Amino acid sequence: MNKLNENQGLNISENYLVSPFYVFFIIFTMQVGIGILGFERYLVEKAGFDAWISVLTAGVFLHILVWIMYRLLQNGGGDIVHIHKQVFGKYIGGFLSLLFAAYALLLSFDVMITFIEVIKVWMFPGLQVWIFSFVMIGLVYYIVSGGFRVITGIALISVVIGLPILLLKFFPIQAGHTMNIYPNINHSPGQILAAAKQSALSFLGLEFLLIFYPFIKNPDKSKKWAHFAVFYTTMLYFISVLVTFVYFSEEQLKQVVWGTISTWKIVEFPFIERFEYVGIAMWLYVILPNICIGIWGATRVMKRIFPVKQIHFLRVVCISLFFPVALVAGRDPINAINNFAGTVGYYVLLYIPVLLLLKMISDKVRKRYEN
Repeated sequence: MNKLNENQGLNISENYLVSPFYVFFIIFTMQVGIGILGFERYLVEKAGFDAWISVLTAGVFLHILVWIMYRLLQNGGGDIVHIHKQVFGKYIGGFLSLLFAAYALLLSFDVMITFIEVIKVWMFPGLQVWIFSFVMIGLVYYIVSGGFRVITGIALISVVIGLPILLLKFFPIQAGHTMNIYPNINHSPGQILAAAKQSALSFLGLEFLLIFYPFIKNPDKSKKWAHFAVFYTTMLYFISVLVTFVYFSEEQLKQVVWGTISTWKIVEFPFIERFEYVGIAMWLYVILPNICIGIWGATRVMKRIFPVKQIHFLRVVCISLFFPVALVAGRDPINAINNFAGTVGYYVLLYIPVLLLLKMISDKVRKRYEN
């Protein structure tokens, strides 16, 4: 058994741990999900075609956040439940951990309803949402019930499947105008920072490291893979922004909801007439780990707080998610939920450095009283 896990008293068997290398796939697949299909429009509204600076700025912030989380986890031990208990005590800490679990469920819910909207808009306008929701949640239940290592395997597969689709960005570059991306910085630092905030919201998912950290074998060695995942994701978003800017004008992009999917429409192969159908279908494998890790993380936190098996929480959560997923429809309510989830995620990211500061203060106070 991993020495760190023994010290934390989590009693996680060696059979349930994953190698440090897999942290790259887990973090990458959490950050590259449904958001990358249409995030460019929101950046352009904030900072126009200068938004590429915002993406790089957000990437730097996320690297700092990775360092903060590893510092927090290495000093605090365990996971976010253990850290909350150390800093705030059993009851307040447990309440804050439950809020984190609710946030994880919110992200999973947001991904599901947004992807269903994509399918309805682009593929099947007459889709019976409740049937698709039932199948999707049933698949998620099957994967999550297999444990964290199964979810990690799905994350690995999603990266392998998703990468060839991303290579298709070559087509809009051929049809676009490279003059659009020539440096012409005409937005204020405030506008660029506002777009950087919007960019950071597209990267949400990194914070789940606070939950699955105890499941990493030799977690200290995973730090470089976490940073590599953030760097790779930042470059992916950066290239996506540039490609979309090349293909669309600024005014056009403000009217396009799904920028990346729109560029798929120009992809031409002799054997495929509408490639966007193929891309959306394959993207299901990309967003599936998003949902699974979110639900696994939420039920894992619940298990850590209450003396109940995780599988029981999983059943309750899946049943509870089915009805709202099946009922929510329409661009306006889904857009409102997207904005709400993004705002909550932004404050969660800001909370992590604050939690590290509070942990350092509580450690000093505890040592003073012990001495």
